[in-house]
Amino acid sequence: MHNQAALSLKSSYALFSSSPNALQNPKSCLSPVSRRCSYYSLLKCRGIEIPAVSKLRVASLSVGAGSVEDERIKSVGVKEIDVATLGNLCVDIVLSVPELPPKPLDERKAYMDELSKSPPDKSIDSQIFTVMDLNVVASNKYWEAGGNCNMAIAAARLGLNVVTVGHVGDEIYGRFLFDVLHDEGIGMVEMIEQKTVANLKDYETLLCWVLVDPLQRHGFCSRADFSAEPAFSWMSSLSIEAKMAIRRSKIVFCNGYGFDELSPSLLVSALDYAVEVGTSVFFDPGPRGKSLQTGTLEERKALEKYLRMSDVLLLTSEEAESLTGIEDPILAGQELLKEGIRTKWVIIKMGPRGSLLITPSSISCAPGFKVDVIDTVGCGDSFVAAIAFGFIHKMPLVYTLTIANAVGAATAMGCGAGRNVAALKQVMELVKGSNLKEDNRFWEDLLKAHTDAEQITLLTEVAVNGNSSHVQPVSLQKVISELIPKLECADRKQVGVC
Repeated sequence: MHNQAALSLKSSYALFSSSPNALQNPKSCLSPVSRRCSYYSLLKCRGIEIPAVSKLRVASLSVGAGSVEDERIKSVGVKEIDVATLGNLCVDIVLSVPELPPKPLDERKAYMDELSKSPPDKSIDSQIFTVMDLNVVASNKYWEAGGNCNMAIAAARLGLNVVTVGHVGDEIYGRFLFDVLHDEGIGMVEMIEQKTVANLKDYETLLCWVLVDPLQRHGFCSRADFSAEPAFSWMSSLSIEAKMAIRRSKIVFCNGYGFDELSPSLLVSALDYAVEVGTSVFFDPGPRGKSLQTGTLEERKALEKYLRMSDVLLLTSEEAESLTGIEDPILAGQELLKEGIRTKWVIIKMGPRGSLLITPSSISCAPGFKVDVIDTVGCGDSFVAAIAFGFIHKMPLVYTLTIANAVGAATAMGCGAGRNVAALKQVMELVKGSNLKEDNRFWEDLLKAHTDAEQITLLTEVAVNGNSSHVQPVSLQKVISELIPKLECADRKQVGVC
């Protein structure tokens, strides 16, 4: 796996202002989607259609007020949507650089000023150029859907019905993002409410620079990094459409980067509402988890609540150690389970080595797949999408890890995220190839201290007979024989009947 440098560089609006075509009159256009084609004004998702609610009526997240809107939301009982992503919608501007930005704030700002002098090419060509001259760098850019779009696209390609809940502006970047989501069969629901915003740039689509150096290390920077406030701090409550999307979804997914856009109070309100309406919550704190731990009191409380109230937590082994102070990833996962109120699964991502899925009574382990890694951006998001697939279809836990490892690895074989995340056929080819990156010594050392677990399963490439170990091996061939038909159904968009 390539090293990644997750930079916390969010530039000022002046640096990354999106377009002169920004909203001219926020009062007259409460949502940019209302002026777009009909599929933007309705929540549509692979045949699912929810009539749009008037933008002029915005209810609070409390559903006990007895309003017409509240009653309408209460009446929605069928969960036709598989996954709704919450916030973190952005356009990635991918750019090769001779070196990642320096650490001092003023030097980083000057560096980003230089990079933003010329507009990017929005070509879908995802080649990342290696350049050594900063004067050449500016022409070697392209656009891609980023943030939670990565997870949404990967989930849609697995045959799941997906909706994104968030905000994008009515400028060239926002229209680009809408078109990408629509082409992937993904619905879009605006969070915007009726409100006058003093700064028109506050409505603009969030941009994120994805900087790639010659060693394929990545730096990420977006516009709020130099601001103490979230990018969309003017939002105070979810729209009626957003609440309907959450209520109709089986899973709502939020990651730590959502805190860069939305206030902690709004994110907590969305969590509370999901719990109230029986929607499972997936939370991936990501690198932001560490900074949220030392953030404002509101941020710390929101992080703690997401860690305790989410159904599924997804972390790297480093992130799990950072949040718990425990180096052993299994013990760290068990600690998060113990501290949780609703937590069912804690999933630990360990890069090319594979992943763990920990429940109160079991430990499931799956080595990763051997692949030629080109780019690791989007691998974690793709992995989450496959975990959602397994969760929704109640697959055996080690099967869920297997497909998640495969989707993440298939994405790593490509260049960039967004529309470049793994296609389903790539995933099936990788699984059929049966080429695990097994490291028996690593797994033995990791598991030998956990013999007291009720059940430990480990994915293996070769079937093991008569094993007296406390670890129950599961043959990859057995998993493949049962997993491929499920994926073939997903490819035909008929997974629900398989």
